[in-house]
Amino acid sequence: MSASLYVTPYNGTKGDADAGYSTGVTDLNQFYESGDFAWIITAAALVLLMIPGVGFFYSGLARRKSALSLIMLAMLSTAVVDFQWFFWGYSLTFSHTGSSFIGDLSNFGLMKTLAQPSVGSNKIPDILFCLYQGMFAAITPALAIGAAVDRARVLPCIVFMFIWATIVYDPIAYWTWNANGWSFKMGGLDFAGGTPVHISSGAAALAFSVMIGKRAGYAKNAGLPYRPHNVTHIVLGTVFLWVGWFGFNGGSALAANLRAVMACIVTHLAASVGGITWTLLDYRLEKKWSVVGFCSGAICGLVAITPASGFVTPWAAVIFGIVGSIGCNFATKLKFYMGVDEALDIFAVHAVGGIIGNLLTGIFAANYIAALDGSTTIPGGWINRNYIQLGYQIADCVAGFSYSFVLTCVILFLMNLIPGLNLRVSAENEELGVDDDQLGEFAYDYVELQRHTTDVLTGAPEASGRAGSSKSSDGPEKMV
Repeated sequence: MSASLYVTPYNGTKGDADAGYSTGVTDLNQFYESGDFAWIITAAALVLLMIPGVGFFYSGLARRKSALSLIMLAMLSTAVVDFQWFFWGYSLTFSHTGSSFIGDLSNFGLMKTLAQPSVGSNKIPDILFCLYQGMFAAITPALAIGAAVDRARVLPCIVFMFIWATIVYDPIAYWTWNANGWSFKMGGLDFAGGTPVHISSGAAALAFSVMIGKRAGYAKNAGLPYRPHNVTHIVLGTVFLWVGWFGFNGGSALAANLRAVMACIVTHLAASVGGITWTLLDYRLEKKWSVVGFCSGAICGLVAITPASGFVTPWAAVIFGIVGSIGCNFATKLKFYMGVDEALDIFAVHAVGGIIGNLLTGIFAANYIAALDGSTTIPGGWINRNYIQLGYQIADCVAGFSYSFVLTCVILFLMNLIPGLNLRVSAENEELGVDDDQLGEFAYDYVELQRHTTDVLTGAPEASGRAGSSKSSDGPEKMV
């Protein structure tokens, strides 16, 4: 990175796990800028905010009887993967030593993880890089686990998150962002997670949907038609995600510099254009200005720009927003051709959106944008006449998608064979609702009841005596 007038050059051990005490100094802060610390800590908090945003977004899209479980699974992803990241996830992903595929356990339990310049940037130390990247690790299973909607048990989902983060996310993130990884060495460009976060989670959601099977009542041609139960939740989730994405992409500059600002600019622009594009696509069919459509399009723009946000110009961001939104919009039909009940279109938005973003990065990446941090040098994409870059991007997409899809299928297949870890709720409990069956709680502070007209008019005591039963066919029924 560029030299600074206000910091001392790091003089300790590099290339191996070391806490930084090899420098012989008493104040380890002297090697870093406080402004960089402030921005990356803030960015980490913004990415953390995105995780409940995912939960609210999915909750609003789903039916009422599964709304709370989706928020719960998103929050569980934060807790489960945070422990996994402390335990061995960070070491497997960002150790200073390792193979071309995965790191080692030299930072197991965050030992020797403190003040040495990180793998990602010598502007921030290992411990801060660990905090920031841990939020990426936590949100990725949260994105994928939306495929569990209406039909999955909570305990297997918890176990799945830990195993998937270890076997799938950590290797993909390693080979993408660690300087020892094969994709990094090849020259693949992925600024903030097109493959490790979006393609891997989209592929995992598709695999989860295949392995767990269709929901009751699913029809091949029409799916399981119902309207999102709470559009306000969708808007709330979109706001959390949109704001948090400033930390997701802008923070990936790993310092407070012009490149971080440019990443925020193109992120915001791609989201805005994506939202308008999807809204217009829906309007041409329904002649309605869809709020759900706008929110979906904004997310598609954000997904598409993610791998490119530190490499492209603002005018290119407009193309990312338009192409990403159109591509994801039409990709929502693919599940019907595949015969897969992928209820929340995670594959269409994240896998397809991530692939579109990766490929467009190979075309529009500009070496002069990457250089805004004062040190990064890349050959660029097609606009710099580096035509092989698109081939690198294709290789990265294919590797990330296929690895995540196959390994997710294997993990779920083996888990389903273990007593107590069967994935799916019973048919009776699926009809009752996952919130009632698995949580015993609901998304709202009341339970809406439907009573027969005669119960209201006559006040029949035999009916009122059964008011607490959610399974009785004669008494009040919960609306879902």
